[in-house]
Amino acid sequence: MAIARKPLRRGVAYRRHDLGAQNTPFDGTCGRARDSQSVGPTNRQDGLMFSSQIRFLCLGVAAVALAGLAGCNRSAAPQPPAQAAPQVGVMTVQPKRVAIRSELPGRTSPTLIAEVRPQVTGIVKSRNFQEGAEVKAGSVLYQLDAAPYRAAYESAQAALAKAEAGLTTARQKAERSKELVAIKFLSQQDYDDAAAAARQSEADVAAAKAAVDTARINLGYTRIVAPISGRTGKSAVTAGALVTANQQTALVTVQKLDPIYVDVAQSSADVLRLKREFAKGQLKRTASNEASVALVLEDGTRYPLEGRLQFADVTVDPGTGAITLRALFPNPGRELLPGMYVRAVIEEGVRDDAILVPQQAVTRDPKGDAIAWVVGPDGKAEQRTLQVARALGNEWLIDAGLKPGERVIVDGLQRVRPGVAVQAVERGDPNAPAPAAAPPQGGDPAPKNSDGAPRS
Repeated sequence: MAIARKPLRRGVAYRRHDLGAQNTPFDGTCGRARDSQSVGPTNRQDGLMFSSQIRFLCLGVAAVALAGLAGCNRSAAPQPPAQAAPQVGVMTVQPKRVAIRSELPGRTSPTLIAEVRPQVTGIVKSRNFQEGAEVKAGSVLYQLDAAPYRAAYESAQAALAKAEAGLTTARQKAERSKELVAIKFLSQQDYDDAAAAARQSEADVAAAKAAVDTARINLGYTRIVAPISGRTGKSAVTAGALVTANQQTALVTVQKLDPIYVDVAQSSADVLRLKREFAKGQLKRTASNEASVALVLEDGTRYPLEGRLQFADVTVDPGTGAITLRALFPNPGRELLPGMYVRAVIEEGVRDDAILVPQQAVTRDPKGDAIAWVVGPDGKAEQRTLQVARALGNEWLIDAGLKPGERVIVDGLQRVRPGVAVQAVERGDPNAPAPAAAPPQGGDPAPKNSDGAPRS
């Protein structure tokens, strides 16, 4: 039986069927069936397959058309409005006269200090002062047993009287011998012996007088007195204790606290820098030409009275590389005690054209250089590299990098990028943005990324 063929359509595959068999599989061999039976398509099955393929083709074309329409709609949609320039707070740089001060650590020390030690050996009979009280120079602090020294003094006086009596006899004998030798009644040798005896008696009297003075001094040393006026410390002995002459342990220490010294240390590098600044005219001396010193106590409070710098040591400590400075402070209320840790604020000089910016406006780039942002004439943000001299309170003293009249961005730095137009509002204006948290006083500016944004 002949095989019925239908024309093949491109992209459509047909199966060959036997007229008497159902769904004989197609083996893909040039129009031949796998079996010997005759095959032929059924009209209904071919129609269903063709309809399905047409349906899928239509769906694909519709999807492509919809995608094209969507693209056209997107290209025709209006663009959103441009973002407004960020608002930042700025401060106009203005040079001003500033007193340059340095805050240095130091310790207090008394202007006078005396460690009281006994100069004779004896038993302490009494202590005649109250520990921690003020004493006057010459007041008796301790009384030692004076009986042995009084007896020695009286013995020395008796020896002096004996020597003086012997001197009288010797002198008289020498005078008579002189008269007799003149008339040749006495030999010259006898006269020389008499004269020598008189001079020996005079020496004995002088020695006896010295012994009396020594005994009197030792007797006076039994009264241990204050060598200076000041405040006493803790007593090392009590009544009944045995003390020895020039012993190692002091009985008590007396210190003069008004006025009082404050010794501070300044690095030799800072001293050299100050000398160069004075030589270049960057710093000027104060009107009185005396450096005034203020004091900050351990608890952070400021000492109400001002001191004066007395002198600067000429020797650099090899261990610390610092020079000792000494200031003198009045201390009428005895608020300052020896050994207290304090911070001395020393006025080094005056700079007439100092440029100061808030610390929050200065940051650090990845290289560690100090930078700041300024608003240029075109209203765009510009980055500047600064040379920072030191911190003065919550501001930085700038040596180079900023000019008078420039506007430095102090608030809203997180919204600033290089070349971005910004809306500058002068600091203090009610419309200025809220200020960012300032860095710790005297600390290094916060680092930033390479694009100038604050590093998270």
